[in-house]
Amino acid sequence: MGKPIDYKKIERRAAARSAVKNGVTYTLLSLWALLVLFPFYWMLLTSIKGYGAYNAEYIPKFYTLAPTIQNYIDAFTTVSLGRYFLNTAVFTAITTLTMLIVIVPAAFAFSRLNFRGKNVVFVLFLSLMMIPNEMMIITNFTTITNLDLRNTFAGLILPSVMSVFYLYLLKENFAQVPDELYYAAKVDGTSDLKYLLKVMIPICKPTLVTVVILKVIECWNSYVWPRLITDDEAYYLLSNGIQEIRENGFGRENIPAMMAAVVAISVPLIVLFLIFRNKIMEGVASGGTKG
Repeated sequence: MGKPIDYKKIERRAAARSAVKNGVTYTLLSLWALLVLFPFYWMLLTSIKGYGAYNAEYIPKFYTLAPTIQNYIDAFTTVSLGRYFLNTAVFTAITTLTMLIVIVPAAFAFSRLNFRGKNVVFVLFLSLMMIPNEMMIITNFTTITNLDLRNTFAGLILPSVMSVFYLYLLKENFAQVPDELYYAAKVDGTSDLKYLLKVMIPICKPTLVTVVILKVIECWNSYVWPRLITDDEAYYLLSNGIQEIRENGFGRENIPAMMAAVVAISVPLIVLFLIFRNKIMEGVASGGTKG
């Protein structure tokens, strides 16, 4: 008879290999997390350093013994940061709501209705994603200028109310809803609008939440278009407001106050992502998987 198999020894070896593998994996992930999070830590640290203390550091320190919130007070009192917040909130809310009104019915039509040329039209929409953004900006700028909509919220909002990517994401998610539900609803005399509102939207809620959050982040971080289309401070958003703060507010040398303003701007998006991160992952996964 052969030598009996020592199952316990095999299990110990497997457990040891698994422990080593997990240790290496978590070590690498921890190092990567430190690299990713360090800029945020440095931004927050700089924002709570006094102006004099910061300039006195010939060698930057990774800590401070005298934190202060004066920089945050200056960020909201020295310049119109509160107005920039309000403008950005109005721009983000109206743009996101208008986009939903546009793309939700469009995604439903492309995914559920049958009409002549549907596939051709959808391919044409997708082809717009191949056009560089710089070309779209030039066209939009010319159009908005000719319509005399510069330095208006309408000029800021109109070019952003349509997104081919979000339309595609939502259309693919709508297409996963079984056709039998639609046919059963039609037999019961349900209109397309009622079916969309009562069936499709509740089923595809994770993807809709994802689209909303991603659009909010996109609007909140918008820089090039607001910078290009507005030169009146009354219509500045946070992105180009920061540039105004840097040039005509604190000055280029007051880095702690600038960092305080950046932290204040970043916090809402960070909180939003932390709250809805699972919804975002779920929505992207369900929207990008067919079947």
